[in-house]
Parts: sequence; structure tokens; C-alpha cells
Amino acid sequence: RSVYDGEEHGRFMEKLEARIRNHDREIEKMCNFHYQGFVDSITELLKVRGEAQKLKLIIAMEELKQCRLQQRNISATVDKLTLCLPVLEMYSKLREQMKSKRHYPALKTLEHLEHTYLPQVSHYRFCKIMVDNIPKLREEIKDVSMSDLKDFLESIRKHSDKIGETAMKQAQQQRNLDNIVSQHPRISGGKKSKKEVCASSDLEVKTTSPMSEQDSGILDVEDEDEDEEVPGAQDLVDFSPVYRCLHIYSVLGARETFENYYRKQRRKQARLVLQPPSNMHETLDGYRKYFNQIVGFFVVEDHILHTTQGLVNRAYIDELWEMALSKTIAALRTHSSYCSDPSLVLDLKNLIVLFADTLQGYGFPVNQLFDMLLEIQDQYSETLLKKWSGVFRNILDSDNYSPIPVTNEEVYKKIVGQFPFQDAELEKQPFPKKFPFSEFVPKVYNQIKEFIYACLKFSEDLHLSSTEVDDMIRKSTNLLLTRTLSNCLQNVIKRKNVGLTELVQIIINTTHLEKSCKFLEEFITNITNVLPETVHTTKLYGTTTFKDARHAAEEEIYTNLNQKIDQFLQLADYDWMAMEPGSKASDYLVDLIGFLRSTFAVFTHLPGDVDVHSTMSGKVAQTACMSACKHLSTSLMQLLLEAEVRQLTLGALQQFNLDVEECER
Repeated sequence: RSVYDGEEHGRFMEKLEARIRNHDREIEKMCNFHYQGFVDSITELLKVRGEAQKLKLIIAMEELKQCRLQQRNISATVDKLTLCLPVLEMYSKLREQMKSKRHYPALKTLEHLEHTYLPQVSHYRFCKIMVDNIPKLREEIKDVSMSDLKDFLESIRKHSDKIGETAMKQAQQQRNLDNIVSQHPRISGGKKSKKEVCASSDLEVKTTSPMSEQDSGILDVEDEDEDEEVPGAQDLVDFSPVYRCLHIYSVLGARETFENYYRKQRRKQARLVLQPPSNMHETLDGYRKYFNQIVGFFVVEDHILHTTQGLVNRAYIDELWEMALSKTIAALRTHSSYCSDPSLVLDLKNLIVLFADTLQGYGFPVNQLFDMLLEIQDQYSETLLKKWSGVFRNILDSDNYSPIPVTNEEVYKKIVGQFPFQDAELEKQPFPKKFPFSEFVPKVYNQIKEFIYACLKFSEDLHLSSTEVDDMIRKSTNLLLTRTLSNCLQNVIKRKNVGLTELVQIIINTTHLEKSCKFLEEFITNITNVLPETVHTTKLYGTTTFKDARHAAEEEIYTNLNQKIDQFLQLADYDWMAMEPGSKASDYLVDLIGFLRSTFAVFTHLPGDVDVHSTMSGKVAQTACMSACKHLSTSLMQLLLEAEVRQLTLGALQQFNLDVEECER
């Protein structure tokens, strides 16, 4: 500070410069003294620098080595992961397929996993776990697919009636179509077979691939309206569970096990289907449901036969059908025998024909069903006879047994239209006039025709020849005439309260019905187109029936007359000890003769022969008169010769003689 404060700067600087120079000299001396050591130190430092460079290089090499090792590890890891990831992805896909119940794709995935992917990474522990799980997964797929099959079998068992109903509706439509084609042959080149129709009307089943991603329900179509086209029976069924299960078991080498299981279960179902309900005979719906289930069962089996290779074969189907046929026929024989309503029997016959036609369309032989229908035809005939027995009884019971009065031309033509009657004399008479017969004649005649129509209805669609139909109708009609109508007439004739007037009218009526038999013959000929002259044609026994009824009525007239005579004779009270005779014939005898006179007046309505209505000259009137006279004379003689008459007077004999003379007169 004193330097700065003073003015001795220059001096100070000189002093400082001198000091610096001194120090420089000392430094130079020092350096000269230590030069070799310095050089050595520098040399050492240079050596150290080289070693340091080497050390840095070694560290860098170690880092590079570590980096390269990491790169190699990463590359190896990527390679291994590249192998493992597809395995894991496949396993994940397998689990997803199992979860979504896509078992057949899962089985395929399992195969790829086992044979393609896992061998490449088999040394990893997780792969060993997968390998150990594969048999379990296979069993799981097997069990689940079998469970699906069981669900399918249960579903088709429940819905077989719907399947069968659809098949039978379709067969009905085809039959209607055939009828239209047969009526208008120009609109079609020819009749299609059932199989062709199935193909042309989209009847092919949805043959879902076993690789299908999703199972669908057994019934894919809701109920269709009657007016809409009926879906094919097999369109209603999704068979994919069967196909999948079959493929799965085939892949697993257990196809035979699957086939045996399927056939065994279907046989059990067949037995259940073929077991008819106990009340089946009560309604037509009971039979319809029974048939629907059977048809549904065989429609399914027929499709399985044609869409799988060997799951079922023709021998197995034929065996099932033979069993079904025998059980069905036995059930129908039993239950149809309970049926007493001819309308129900006729409906049943139509249902059986439709049932047979439906199954025949699928290639099943149904001749035995048509043979059984001929047996049911006999039963149908019996139920008709029972029904017509009641009809005839009602007609005969409600008849007034009086000639039918007609007051105008309209009524006259109506009756002539109902019954084949021609009488030139009656036509000439003015109105009002009377037909000779009572109302039961046209009614009975028309009911016989109704019976013939009813018989004809049963013969439709039975594939019978005209001759067979004609023979069937004639035999049934003969039974109606000779058994049913004959019994009804005999019962009327034998009734206790039947009067002579009614008996006379019955004779007239049966005569006209006898004459109408030739028209019944013509009626049958017209509807069957079989001439009566044809060999083996059965003749109608109507003539015999009505003759027998007329003879029975005649005998009843004779018997009734004699009984009436006996009743009058019971009133006879002869005084065998009278001294003088009376002045006239006995009162009882006068009344008896009056009764006979009025009775024989009734006979004026009787026909003398088949063609002409004569009066008392008729055979019946003459015979009745002779019978009455003979019976009266015999009875009078018995009165005279009775054991109780020990003695008699001349007066009593004269009175008796008066009565005999009255009879002669």
C-alpha cells in the first residue's frame, strides 16, 4: 500500500523484476538438477497412458461381450417363444372351442397340437402338463359329444310326433296332387315317386357339417298354417349332433362303440314309440299321435341311413321295421276291436292308409298293413250292421203302417224319386191318391243305398280291383238284408201288439221291396262297374229276405186270426141242457163273424201276385179264410165233444146247429 500510496512505482517494479529473475535462475538450477528424473517421470507417465488405454479397451471388451451375450440370449428367447407361442395359442384356441362346445373343431385342434406343435417344445414343463392333459381332454370331448347325442336322441323322441305329422301331411299333399294329375293327365308328364318329390320340394335335410360352429335346435320351423306349403319332414331336424359325434368317435377310434350305442338307444326308443296308450281307441287323435310317432321315428332312421356311412344299415332298418310292423298290427287289431262307431273305424282306415302310403314313400314294405285293413273291413261291416240295425228299428217303430197319401204332383215325384215304383193305373188317378206301401218302404230302400255308399267309402284307397270292391259291397249288403233287416222285420212281425192291418201292410211293403232288389243290383253295378253276369259275382239275397218276411207275416196273420177266434169262442156259453133252441145264432158267433168280415176287408189291399194288386182272390186272403174256417170248425167240434159235456138235449143241439149254419152262410 505504501508503494501505491508513494511514488516509488518504478523502483518497486525493478526490484520485483530482479526478484523474478532470481527465482527463474533458481528454478533453472533446480530443473537442471532434476532433469533426468523429470524425463524418467514423463517416460513413466507415457507408459502409464498406454496401459490406461489397454485398460479402457479391456473394459469396453467386457461390456461388448456382455452385450453380445444378452443379444444371443434375447435371440434364443425369441426363437423359443416363436416355437412356444403357437402351442400356447393352439391350447388357448382349444380351450375356447371347448368352452363354446365346438367339439369336433376342438378335436382337430387337439390333433394338431399333439402331433405338430408339442413335439417341438416337448422339453418344457408346461408342455409336459399339456401332454398329460390331452387324454383327459379327449375323454372330455368324447363325454360332451355323447351328452349332445343324448340330448339329440331325447329331442327327437319328444318331437317324433311332429316330424311324423309333417311327413304324413306331405304324403297327403302328394296324394292330393296325384289325384289332380290323374284327373288332368295333360298337365304332367307322369307321376313322381316319393323320392323325386322329396328332392323337388326341398325335402333334403340340412346336412350340417360336423365342423359346424353352432348346434341348432331340433325343430327349426314353427307350425305352418294349413294353407302354406308344408315343410319337408326332414327340414325340421338338425342332424349335426349325430354327425359330429360320429366323426369324433371315428377319429378317436371308437366308431363301433358309437354305432352300438346309437342302435341300442334307438331300439329302446322304438319299443317306447310302438307301445300304444291304453285309451288310444277312444279318439282318432289317439291313433294319429301313435302313427305320427312311428312315422317320425322311421323318417329319422331313413335319413340317417342315407346320410351316414354305416351308422345304420338296411338290415338294421329292416329288423326294426319288422318289429314295428308286427307290434303296430297287433296294437291296431286290439284297439280297433273296441271301436263301435263306424265313422271312427272309417277315419281310422283312412289314417292307416295315409300311414302306409307315407312309409311306403320312404321304401318300407306295407302290404301287411293293407292285409290288416281287410280284417278291419269285416269289423267295419259289423259296426255298420249294428248302426243300421238301430236305423231300421227306428224306421219300423215310427211307421204308421198305412199307405202313403199324396195330395199333389210334387210329393208324388218326390216319393217316386226315392223309391223305384211305377204303376200306370195309380198315375192316372186324380189327386189325392195313395201309394200302396207305407213310408218305411222308401226309407228302408234309401238306407240300404246309404249302407252301400258307406261300404264303398271303406274300399277307397285300398288298392282293390273293381271286382274285389263289388264282391265286398255285395257280401256286406247281403248280411244287411239277410241278418239285420230280416231280424228287424221278424221282430216287428212277432211283436205282441201287432195288428192284422199292420201285418197286411208289412206283406204289401215287403212285396214292393222284393221287386226293388233288381234296382239295388243295378245301383251296385253302376258304382263298381262290374256287371252282374261277371263270373263269381255274388248275387243279392234281398228277394229271399223279403219273401221270408212276407211268409212270416202271413203265418202271423193266420196265427193271430186263430187266436182272435179262440178269444171269441171263450165267450161261448152253451146251455147243453136247454129244452128249446134260440131263434137266432149265438151272440158270440155273430160278433165273431162280424170281426172276420171286417178283417177280410183289410185283405183287399193285398197283392195277388208280384205284378198285380188284386182283392180277396190273393193267395194270402184265401189261405187266411181257409185257415180261419178250419180252425173255427175244429174248435166248434171240440166244444161239442168236451169231456165235461156228459149229456145234452135236442134243443141244445138245434142251437148249436143254428150257429154252424150261420158259419156256413
